[in-house]
Amino acid sequence: MRKPQTARETVRFYSYGIFIVLLGFAITYQFVKPAPPSKLIIAAGSSGGAYLEFAKEYRTLLAEDGISLEILETSGSIENLALLADGKVDAALLQGGIANSSEYPSLLGLGSLYFEPLWVFIRQGFELKSLAQLSGRKVVLGSEGSGTRKVVLQLMQDNEIDLGSLNVVDLTGMPAVDALRQGLVDVLFLVAAVSSSTVQTLLNSDNLVPINFGRADAYARRHHFLSKVVLPQGVVNFKKNIPPQDLLLVAPAATMVVQESLHPALAGLLTQVIDQVHGKGSLLNTHRRQFPSTEYLDFPLSEDADRFYRLGVPFMQRYLPFWIAIQFDRLKLMLLPLLALLIPLIKILPLTYRWRIRSRIYRWYDTLQALDYEVRQDRTMSAVENFIVRINKIEEEVRQITVPLSYAAELYGLRIHIDMLRRQVREIKEDEIDG
Repeated sequence: MRKPQTARETVRFYSYGIFIVLLGFAITYQFVKPAPPSKLIIAAGSSGGAYLEFAKEYRTLLAEDGISLEILETSGSIENLALLADGKVDAALLQGGIANSSEYPSLLGLGSLYFEPLWVFIRQGFELKSLAQLSGRKVVLGSEGSGTRKVVLQLMQDNEIDLGSLNVVDLTGMPAVDALRQGLVDVLFLVAAVSSSTVQTLLNSDNLVPINFGRADAYARRHHFLSKVVLPQGVVNFKKNIPPQDLLLVAPAATMVVQESLHPALAGLLTQVIDQVHGKGSLLNTHRRQFPSTEYLDFPLSEDADRFYRLGVPFMQRYLPFWIAIQFDRLKLMLLPLLALLIPLIKILPLTYRWRIRSRIYRWYDTLQALDYEVRQDRTMSAVENFIVRINKIEEEVRQITVPLSYAAELYGLRIHIDMLRRQVREIKEDEIDG
């Protein structure tokens, strides 16, 4: 009957330790960053542009990891930047050179994605040897506040061109291409990737030709966000030999920018996604794996993106689905404080348990010592009778003590000592009777 009682008591005692661990777990959990949301919003671009097409690829890849991506169609980088700065989107595709970290300290870069050149197209037969010849001409500069217009105006300023002398036509996309074909405008400026449908249409048009930037080195030297790039002869279409000769261009880089508050797990995952999409390269890459890159960024690189570029995909995510890996990653942050709690508990609990069990036995020795002292001080018959009664009562109470088998020897040792004291008292009683 006593063994089950002892077992229950042992379980109850160690359950206190389990409770302390769980309490520590709960407290530590409060300091762990919450699980990432399952939805992201990205500001992309307009229909026909590369930004929108790339955003659709991101959406497909993120869906494989259970993240839904909502894509906002916008007029371009300037609108994207405004949406991101206002916290209306989590991420945005931005053209390099339109902003900097001092203006927007809460934004971080995940990487530059590819070069998107500044294209200048004219009709065949129309001569344009310098930007100064644009005076009085009908030109398309991109929509008001667009990244294209920002770059073009900067180049106009470099060439000291009076903007008032230009006849600016507010068209964008395919309507602007059609207007150039039909002679309704003379020059079309466009910042876009080689792969964009608009650029492909322009390059493959028989009566339209791109302008070669002979001073590409000078522009790139003057403006840190511009790079000199070369579109090799025939690379767009070998059969038609498009372009007919190497084409020198200046190009900002398209970048992925996010809010500083974006969950680290999503920042890391989004960096993996842009690596999958843009790691394939483009026709303007000078070498494989040129993009995504930590260069050409206007904003500080996210720590999570930096970790990916240095170390690759996190260990857990290489072998486990994203959501499971994230839970393990969150829990590992609790490992050190929990170990700091568990190690002393592992040492203290057995010692405390041993003290608790032995205290049931050893506390009776105080009583026995006091009684032994009294016996030596008072040897009268009435006192001796009282001592025997008290010793019998002590023995009866000790018999009610239950301890694990490993402590049984100490319990029986106590009972032996009780019996020894009783025999001593009885000897005193016999001596008194004989006397």
